[in-house]
Amino acid sequence: MRIVTLMENSPGPAGCAFEHGLSFYIETERRRILSDTGASAAFLDNAALLGVPLETVDAVFVSHGHYDHAGGVLPFVQRNPRAVIYVQRTAELPYYAMDEDGFHYIGMNPEIAALPQIRFLDGDADIDGELSVLGHITGRRLWPASNRSLKRLDGGAFVQDSFSHEQALVVRQSGRFYLFSGCAHNGILNALDRFREKYGRNPDAVFSGFHFMKRGEYAPEELTEIRETARELARMDTEFYSGHCTGQRAFALMREIMDGQLHELHSGMEIPVENI
Repeated sequence: MRIVTLMENSPGPAGCAFEHGLSFYIETERRRILSDTGASAAFLDNAALLGVPLETVDAVFVSHGHYDHAGGVLPFVQRNPRAVIYVQRTAELPYYAMDEDGFHYIGMNPEIAALPQIRFLDGDADIDGELSVLGHITGRRLWPASNRSLKRLDGGAFVQDSFSHEQALVVRQSGRFYLFSGCAHNGILNALDRFREKYGRNPDAVFSGFHFMKRGEYAPEELTEIRETARELARMDTEFYSGHCTGQRAFALMREIMDGQLHELHSGMEIPVENI
């Protein structure tokens, strides 16, 4: 098995582009997979630099309907028009972020929904013996406070995004389970609760942002949320690889609790799967 971080916020090997986005290449015994495509076409250049054969990819999974995970879809299909692209049906809805300047669009390019390669899903889906999709992540334990500024346009009004468009990719290989969860907007603990509900066990490794990133100072309750999440993750026999929307300050706080169980992602990084 091979796992390569094709795009992430922070720099890795010399020459690799980095941006606010996330993309993984996953190579199993039978499949070649993309989990997200970053915010732009830059991940294509990183793939070429790293020797990742994107023309052989047969499945793309978009974790949710935000531009920093789906921005590379249209450039990718120009390179590889054969791969099937799996997204939740609600991923095509209009999503916005609110900041001091007002609302700005953060959803997918609407052209993506019209691609013939698209397969819309409604919650869970078993793709084959190696791959499945985990949806319906609806729990609210330690729900990240950063989600409050993320909205959906509904009938001319902005409403709180419920992240029903979020899905996690489960890869099974040699009796081990690997979970790729994008931003885990609804909380990584709630994604893991859903995983245990379906599979009756914890994954062996998790690759995900935790969406604790914040420009200003953390409120005391937010610091508690971050530390409580880390303490619960530390009790699991699971390796965690995180970055992107976790935020450097939150990552450092979690690392104090999780130590070597928490690994930092970088653009162009190859994951040493043999150590998991």
